[in-house]
Amino acid sequence: MGLQGGPMTNRTSGSNEEETLILDTIDRFLERDVRPYAHELESEDRYPEDIVSKMCELGLFGATISQEYGGLGLSASTYAQIVERVSAVWMSISGIFNSHLIMAAAVERFGTDEQKRMYLPRFAAGEVRGGIALTEPDCGTDLQAIRTRAQRDGDDYVINGTKSWISNSVEGGILAVLVKTDSTAEPRHRGMSLLLVERDPGFQVVRRLKKLGYKGIDTGELIFEDCRVPADRLIGGTEGRGLQQILGGLELGRINVAARGVGIARACLEESIAYAQVRKTFGKAIGEHQAIQIKLADMATRVEAARLLTASAAEAYDTGERCDMEAGMAKLFASEAAISNSMDAMRIHGAYGYSKEFNIERYYRDAPLLAIGEGTNELQRIIIAKQLIERHRV
Repeated sequence: MGLQGGPMTNRTSGSNEEETLILDTIDRFLERDVRPYAHELESEDRYPEDIVSKMCELGLFGATISQEYGGLGLSASTYAQIVERVSAVWMSISGIFNSHLIMAAAVERFGTDEQKRMYLPRFAAGEVRGGIALTEPDCGTDLQAIRTRAQRDGDDYVINGTKSWISNSVEGGILAVLVKTDSTAEPRHRGMSLLLVERDPGFQVVRRLKKLGYKGIDTGELIFEDCRVPADRLIGGTEGRGLQQILGGLELGRINVAARGVGIARACLEESIAYAQVRKTFGKAIGEHQAIQIKLADMATRVEAARLLTASAAEAYDTGERCDMEAGMAKLFASEAAISNSMDAMRIHGAYGYSKEFNIERYYRDAPLLAIGEGTNELQRIIIAKQLIERHRV
């Protein structure tokens, strides 16, 4: 049984009752279908096929896609709460639908009518799943430095280049690939375009990358060698707009990362509160020692502050206005909160926190990714500062 969104093609929030019903459904799914299996799947770095199938049934691959195209049409505010809940149980699976929804957002916001009709219903159903291919071996934060090129040849583009650290590239069936269509353009972003690439000849996944954390989700390195893609898969139908198109999707992606940070920070707090009441030292529960109480207080404050920043960014996104500053603030603070809380949880749990039998070491391994993915936290600080000056010119 899938989730049911309201008539929200403009991404406004639904009623409180509707939101509560959706979140309750997610909670039941997590307790029944994810929590009992997350530890084993994560330890084996195994793709969670059964969980992905359940997420398709729930409609999560169409969470933010308009109902017009078969999606749930959820607001970013509701979506962020879903991601927090998912990440508090197992962060990796939130990445499986997040990268997919960034791709979908680029198509829905900027695609041609034909592209929307062709792809969005299939994206929403989870029939075709994928993500975005931006990063290259020598290029991450500075996307304008990409080297992957797409040369027009009749009715096709011919792509050559390499992409790395691409989520959903092994198990997925389609990617929105950022390419250079004009390497001489100035400024450089005017020569960048976004192409939808399926499993076309010349597209090869050369290896699945091994990671410290964020296991279960596939992360691949790709090579495009004379990969021919029909020209009608150029998102929007006009060259030179790729960076603008993908940056719009990254606002939603950064809200997702922020919500993941809230989820991990919250899980660390909840498990630490429980442990502090049963673990005893010097004749009393460790939660009665001031040193532990101070840590718990700081952890709880981080969770609440991170949640409020994330909610504020999601609300800004739902208005349709530019919100890279708000999303950057949320992503920056929530990811750092996750890292800090995972360390504090490790210290509260002591040796048990270091054990593979407990979840704490997983949170500790997963959290650092949030400070790197969807634009490093250093980049977020630069974006925030530039927007502050732009919005408050004297």
